[in-house]
Amino acid sequence: MTKTTMSRRGVLKTGAIAGAGLALPTYLSAASHAGFTNAPQGDTVTLGFNVPQSGPYADEGADELRAYELAVEHLNGEGDGGMLNTFSSKALEGNGILGKKVEYVTGDTQTKSDAARASAKSMIEKDGAVMITGGSSSGVAIAVQGLCQEAGVIFMAGLTHSNDTTGKDKKANGFRHFFNGYMSGAALAPVLESQYGSDRKAYHLTADYTWGWTQQESIAAATEALGWETVNNVLTPLAQTDFSSYIAPVLNSGADVLVLNHYGGNMVNSLTNAVQFGLREKMIDGKQFEIVVPLFSRLMARGAGENIKGILGSTNWHWSLQDEGSKAFVQSFGTKYGFPPSQAAHTCYVQTLLYADAVARAGSFNPCAVVEALEGFEFDGLGNGPTLYRAEDHQCFKDVLVVRGKENPTSEFDLLEVVEVTPRAQVEYAPDHPMFAGGTLGECNPGA
Repeated sequence: MTKTTMSRRGVLKTGAIAGAGLALPTYLSAASHAGFTNAPQGDTVTLGFNVPQSGPYADEGADELRAYELAVEHLNGEGDGGMLNTFSSKALEGNGILGKKVEYVTGDTQTKSDAARASAKSMIEKDGAVMITGGSSSGVAIAVQGLCQEAGVIFMAGLTHSNDTTGKDKKANGFRHFFNGYMSGAALAPVLESQYGSDRKAYHLTADYTWGWTQQESIAAATEALGWETVNNVLTPLAQTDFSSYIAPVLNSGADVLVLNHYGGNMVNSLTNAVQFGLREKMIDGKQFEIVVPLFSRLMARGAGENIKGILGSTNWHWSLQDEGSKAFVQSFGTKYGFPPSQAAHTCYVQTLLYADAVARAGSFNPCAVVEALEGFEFDGLGNGPTLYRAEDHQCFKDVLVVRGKENPTSEFDLLEVVEVTPRAQVEYAPDHPMFAGGTLGECNPGA
């Protein structure tokens, strides 16, 4: 016989009962491919890639777009298949998604929340996008995630590191593969203590938006727990390009560490200014002055040039990893573009595959079926080792990398070395952790 129940997301779940065992559940919308926003018609499905093509995070956006294009090729059965070959789930067959060829539209977030929402809204309403993904700013991610929740489409976040994305601003229709500020603190603080000691005074410069706030809170809490003192925290505008006026006060603060809670072009500029002021050569009470960049990437390291040497930070993924999934992705990306991918490219490529795989496993594009398929999903073969998409907040949990700027790079791409692969267990936290308090996941919205 067949048992049919209504899941908590409002999706009919049907499973055959045979003897004492239950068959694995399947996920079905009430009308399979109807009754939800932008239900694909015909033999194609449209995805919306919303990335910063201008603004301080434009370099990240360009690499994200490259990764999205590569993912579409692989989903449609073109190229070498990349991570489809190493992904632990084997639901994808290289024939599109549920047999529909994948097409895509793009938008420019401009690293501005209003522009990003307008771009995503156009892709949903005018282009028929059934899923939106992308972004390199947590402010953008949170804004677009909210829009997708209202519109009834899935949002697969790109590069977003604020605790709030899967904390107080989490949404049932939104999912994040990228790690967060808390995880950076948990991974980085023990390395900072071993390298620089527990008796340190830190001065923070912090990007004045959701990512900067939660990143600074996370790093301060993790380092203070080990004995560091936070001397000051100064907020800086996202649009700032010259940080000289912010660096000068550091010299007379008594601090012996400068923590730059900046990303992209902001970090390149603030680090450059800090070096110009001679901070890296200073001695404070017998201690060498140090600079820490809690979150950075190869793209930022390239922009910072010589200034990045020896500086510690954390990253979501790095192209030098030797697991089979990472090697497959690096090979595919390098063959197509002539250089290795960034962490932004990696997380965006993976998110596209994870969405497509969830649709395939669910047997439907209905966003509520996709939510059911992703919640609690455990997988491997996409880099960073065994990974869980936690049901309670839609945050991925996986290994986190602590990296350092190489002293003797062999090329413009070989700029970071992995100091430590922090095991997933060290960066995990309870869903009700105070840094993630407020807000509720809510219910999936299938839209129309």
